[in-house]
Amino acid sequence: MKATGIVRRIDDLGRIVVPKEIRRTLRIREGDPLEIFTDREGEIILKKYSPIGELGQFAGEYSESLAQTTGHLVLITDCDHVVAASGSGKKEFEGKQISRQLEEVIGARKSFLASKEDADFIRVTVDDAGEYVQQAVSTIICEGDAIGSVILYMKEDRGQMGETESKLAAAAAGFLGRQMEQ
Repeated sequence: MKATGIVRRIDDLGRIVVPKEIRRTLRIREGDPLEIFTDREGEIILKKYSPIGELGQFAGEYSESLAQTTGHLVLITDCDHVVAASGSGKKEFEGKQISRQLEEVIGARKSFLASKEDADFIRVTVDDAGEYVQQAVSTIICEGDAIGSVILYMKEDRGQMGETESKLAAAAAGFLGRQMEQ
């Protein structure tokens, strides 16, 4: 654990303010759920809650199956990180923080198919090298909330992604959203 040097008091209602600098750095926004952990030494740990994180293993298996079927890189994200990656190039994306562009796409509940030269084409992670040329993106909706995305990503021009990939991403997003509701 890293000390910040910031000290806050608990108010009479048991609340504590997380400083703006820390919220900005960790991308914690008003209304974001935080999970509370404690340990034996009396430490309290706050962690940003990811509903898709609960489906981590399942999302991994689903992305693996989709990658094998399509031959594309498949990424499943929550609103902050890539939670599952399968296919060629997965090591570049596993566990990485998503880009602001993708955050906006998820927030706007968009789904689209784009090539690198299209205005809609986005960088998926903050350190995405830009080697991929086509993408199908679909937002995962659970109980009315946008909680993540499914992305099919293609590196080389070996044909065009089309309606099939777009529908596969949408079907995967819909399925994962319904799994979360159960």
